Amino acid sequence: MSHVFLLVSTGAGAGLTTVSLGMVRALDRIGIRAGFYKPIAQLHDRDHGPERSTQLFEHMAKVKPPQPISLRRATSLLGSGREGLLMEEMIALYRQCSRHADVVIVEGLVADAHAGYATRLNTAIARALDAEVILVGKPEPDLDEYVDIAANAFSGDNGTALIGTILNKVGVPLDEKPFLQADSLQTDTDNKDDLILDEMCCRMAEKPFHFIGAIPWQTSLVAPRMSDVADYLEAEIMHAGEMQQRRVQSIELCARTLANTLSVYQQHTLLIFPGDREDIFVAACMSAMNGVRIAGILLTGGLKPSFGVMNLCERAIQTGIPLLLVESSSFQTAAKLVRMPTAVAVDDFDLLDQAVDHVANHLDAAWLKARCAIERKPRLSPAAFRYQLIQQASQTSRRIVLPEGEEPRTIMAAYQCQQRNIAQCILLGSPEKIYQAASSQGISLDKGISIIDPETVRQRYIEPMVALRQHKGLTSQMAENQLQDTVVLGTMMLAMDEVDGLVSGALHTTANTVRPAFQLIGTSESAELVSSIFFMCLPDEVVVYGDCAINPEPNSEELADIAIQSADSAARFGLEPRVAMISYSTGESGTGSDVEKVRQATAIVRQRRPDLIVDGPLQYDAAAIVSVGHSKAPKSQVAGKANVFIFPDLNTGNTTYKAVQRSAHVVSIGPMLQGLRKPVNDLSRGASVEDIVYTIALTAIQAG
Repeated sequence: MSHVFLLVSTGAGAGLTTVSLGMVRALDRIGIRAGFYKPIAQLHDRDHGPERSTQLFEHMAKVKPPQPISLRRATSLLGSGREGLLMEEMIALYRQCSRHADVVIVEGLVADAHAGYATRLNTAIARALDAEVILVGKPEPDLDEYVDIAANAFSGDNGTALIGTILNKVGVPLDEKPFLQADSLQTDTDNKDDLILDEMCCRMAEKPFHFIGAIPWQTSLVAPRMSDVADYLEAEIMHAGEMQQRRVQSIELCARTLANTLSVYQQHTLLIFPGDREDIFVAACMSAMNGVRIAGILLTGGLKPSFGVMNLCERAIQTGIPLLLVESSSFQTAAKLVRMPTAVAVDDFDLLDQAVDHVANHLDAAWLKARCAIERKPRLSPAAFRYQLIQQASQTSRRIVLPEGEEPRTIMAAYQCQQRNIAQCILLGSPEKIYQAASSQGISLDKGISIIDPETVRQRYIEPMVALRQHKGLTSQMAENQLQDTVVLGTMMLAMDEVDGLVSGALHTTANTVRPAFQLIGTSESAELVSSIFFMCLPDEVVVYGDCAINPEPNSEELADIAIQSADSAARFGLEPRVAMISYSTGESGTGSDVEKVRQATAIVRQRRPDLIVDGPLQYDAAAIVSVGHSKAPKSQVAGKANVFIFPDLNTGNTTYKAVQRSAHVVSIGPMLQGLRKPVNDLSRGASVEDIVYTIALTAIQAG
């Protein structure tokens, strides 16, 4: 599945749900299996669930899509700064509907007065799914500006995700407000804005995005059933009749004399008048007896026709006329009724089928088919990467030891890992202190998290440690002293296969974490040295930085080994590696020993691993930005598309990762160590709980 189309609207009233489902119908007609997903529920004012778009699609396609995340949960996660977790939950549900689809249509949130966060969430959804965005608008004076703003909202360094526009409700009055004329309150008018609308369609077609279609306005497609009118007004139903079948295309407020209202008794018209206007009531019933299928009669003021009049009109009423009663005055009732939302009712499946067919008939099916035929490799977004990490880790069920077991962030991370089934965490430390720290954070540690007191187990690791290091002159006393350090103790547990991986560094330096691993674990047979990478979760994609933590001044051979290890690690975690060897110059433009080292390392990588896509030396902007890459290295397969960045030395790598992490406020996962026989991973001492959780997940996957 290579295409995800995210449909977003310019604002309320654009008919986003109908257009989204109409696109599903259009794709189905040309033989493309289309799934549908509404990430976050937006209930209409009178909805009490289930979510309308999802239920309508289920009826239309006879496929049950996943239920969207509730708006309350979404706003709660946003408010607590956990947008990443929200996107992971969204991706988990999206994957359910994408399994058996060629294309997925995703309906975005509508930005209205009650949803100021909609644009933020829509851009986050577009990035998380690497979606192609289609903007749905309606005729309005500022439509040009709305489209340009949307293009900017969905843009990044390498272009915009906005690929097309759809103009809905073409032909509706530009103010879209029914108006009162004499005694008649209408819901439709003759269109006097054809020239303006034609000009608007032409302007949309001139935009740099494809104009996918203009959907003509049809009053019949927003005509509510009489049952919908009754629900909206909370009216008393005096006679149901054909409430589910009869639809309202116009309304007439009957305040004139009988002779002056003869013209209003028309098909699909709702008549509104006080219940004591028995002359109008009788005339309406006579029109029904003459075959006029009026939509219904709405009596106002809480007044009912007399018993005798009701008996006189019984046969007419039995033709199916819905008869409703409200307490409000005729004018108040009519004024409220013209504000009735035009959205399709959640159970109005007949109107839905007509509406989606109407939309599908006016979309550019040939363009959609051609667009879907384009081979496209979706970019691995940060949210998708994190979701993938959690899923892979949860399948390994690995034991990860956390030597800094008394540290509050580490305790919270272990708790979250247990809650999300990421790994079996083992905390080293005083049980009393650990439980106290957990309680202060409002969490309770259950049996899924092991707590080991170092004082009770330290002695049994002395002899095994001496056996590992006696060739270096290690004595029992020296081993006992070193085992006072919980990182050393945890590393011995790993060396003896009692655990599958180790994560430390929230309190310790990188050297404190890595040195015991060098001494007690050692390097793997395939590695020439131990190096490190960070997975940098940039706003639009995940990239790999290496080496930013271990090797201060690698030579060309070592730099090549770091590049190969980093590329293999990237591939292991779902990235298709395109390796950029970073320097202060691009191609042949620079000279000097530092540039020459990068140039030689690039040649070594190509010789040792001809399967890898690698280029260098490249400046960072030439490697990362498409326009710069085309300018500085037009023939490069990597320039502008790199996702593995290899820095020439530790000074450059560490400075760059911290600058990007802190200035751009991105999550950096790592450093993940490469080249050890068993996984040991370091943390930044400024690591957040989220950083620790994902590093534990990385470690579990490495161990698996």
